[in-house]
Amino acid sequence: MSSSSVTQVAAEYAKSGRSSCKKCSEPIEAKALRLGLISRDARGFDVTKWHHLDCFNFGSQNVASVEKIKGFQSLKSIDQEAVKELVSESEKSREEDLSGKKSAGKHKVCEVDEDENEVGERELKRVKASTMEISFSVSDVKDKYKDATLPPKWKAFQTIIFLERDDGLHDSSKIAAFDFDGCLANTSVRRVGADAWSLMYPSIPDKLRSLYEDGYKLVIFTNESNIERWKNKRQVAVDSKIGRLNNFIKEVKVPIQVFIACGTSQAEDPFRKPKPGMWHILEQHFNSGISIDKDQSFYVGDAAGRSNDHSDADIKFAEANGLKFHVPEDYFAV
Repeated sequence: MSSSSVTQVAAEYAKSGRSSCKKCSEPIEAKALRLGLISRDARGFDVTKWHHLDCFNFGSQNVASVEKIKGFQSLKSIDQEAVKELVSESEKSREEDLSGKKSAGKHKVCEVDEDENEVGERELKRVKASTMEISFSVSDVKDKYKDATLPPKWKAFQTIIFLERDDGLHDSSKIAAFDFDGCLANTSVRRVGADAWSLMYPSIPDKLRSLYEDGYKLVIFTNESNIERWKNKRQVAVDSKIGRLNNFIKEVKVPIQVFIACGTSQAEDPFRKPKPGMWHILEQHFNSGISIDKDQSFYVGDAAGRSNDHSDADIKFAEANGLKFHVPEDYFAV
């Protein structure tokens, strides 16, 4: 294919776990969304190089429309939105590259202005991405997560578990959002149980109450892949995680909304941080239609991509949703 031709792209759910991503070389799990570049080999056969969604790059190729992508119409609506977002980001990156080449001859003062504009465009792109719609229906809400029974007020939707409505919770344009493990609660993967935790910082109760009294809605966004991974002990994993969260809320004596992402792979799960799905659910369906002021809202988490951090999921989650980000040791410092 020439660089000016329309890219032939395919989208489908992996039929087995035998394929591997052509970029990262990691296996693509069965039933995971995958994107492929189709090319014609010397023998005249079509060859498809499959990628994880997050690893796929259109490069310099053009895509006429997402509807032209082979298999697009067969995808779930949430996956169609993810593919649309990827195409949109690719087109904007290409436009930025072209713009950069045209301005290459300008003197250095102008080059600084161009860099600032590009940063602004990337930020605008993140904000636009946060408006992605997730199809949510009351009929899809369950009292169980797969074979695990949930306690009162806790519900399941797809691969998330959420606290339906904590007593006294008020919706607001100001959201104070937090990770749980390593941020609000000191926990260990070696210990299981509703009481196997302690406050991460002594200032947390007073800080949260102050935010609540100042009109903030308090929200916890936390990943917990053990709920999905422990197939033979799923009830144990559910009782342990939800028990800790319930006991934490009792300890701090302030109402909090909670979303737990149970999926194991961020490549295929739209809710697992750093994917923005949990925030979208809050914004679109759990804030009484109140528009969120992101200039006043923020997110606190310990996974900031530093040398000793286990990941960068929290800081990327904040960036994906256009939120200010803080690490807990700074935010809860007395």
